[in-house]
Amino acid sequence: MPPIIYVIRHGQTDWNAERRLQGQKDIDLNAIGRAQARQNGVELGEILSFENRPFDFVASPLRRTRETMEIARDAMGLPPKDYCTDERLVEVSFGAWEGFTIKDLKATEAERLAERNAGKWDFIPPGEDAESYEILSWRVGSWLTSVDRPTVCVTHGGVIRSLFRLIGEVPKEDAAEADIPQDRILKIDPEQKLIGWI
Repeated sequence: MPPIIYVIRHGQTDWNAERRLQGQKDIDLNAIGRAQARQNGVELGEILSFENRPFDFVASPLRRTRETMEIARDAMGLPPKDYCTDERLVEVSFGAWEGFTIKDLKATEAERLAERNAGKWDFIPPGEDAESYEILSWRVGSWLTSVDRPTVCVTHGGVIRSLFRLIGEVPKEDAAEADIPQDRILKIDPEQKLIGWI
């Protein structure tokens, strides 16, 4: 079983604010996102000050997660770039739908959206590289089994939904609809099967 993991979702981007399907597009943080990253770093620094053990730091390789990690580490008084990345932590791919809002897609993809609404966890959008949340959870599960030290992870909303499903055994449709804030820290204790926001 992996040890304690603290997880932060990347800070807000303009696409988040516009409710666009962001997926694996490499979008930068906005000013709000940078402030969220700094505040999460301050709070995480306080939390880790009570942990009498070293932590590994890992992020998705996309720019918004790396910038969040670097701002957070700086706020903790740590060297900003002293962390690793892992491709398995990249966001779910929305394929051809990336960059569009659900409102945009209602005009052209109403039938496919109805399919998605009927089973969001298993739905695969159009596009060659598109994934379902179920497919995403396979690579997230692979990452999870590789974690062998206390870890701080900066990743994406879909990855965190997968963690709720894998660790918390949250029903798949509940996990697919879970609200994933960008200004909170998630604590995971896999051994105790505990997962929750702090």
